[in-house]
Amino acid sequence: MTLTVNGKPLEVGQKLNAAELILQLGYQNQRIALEVNEVIIAKSQHSEFALSAGDKVEIIKAVGGG
Repeated sequence: MTLTVNGKPLEVGQKLNAAELILQLGYQNQRIALEVNEVIIAKSQHSEFALSAGDKVEIIKAVGGG
């Protein structure tokens, strides 16, 4: 299955939920916002949200500062 993640194609070998994708990409311990097909997915829904082939995923990492 192919997803577009942050504007780049990413081939994943199986169906994933959002939490599994975050883990696969190494974002599990970071403060991020997840958007799939222009809809923000709440962190509480990551393990339940199934990704589909062709989904456009944006992962935005929070950066502290002032």
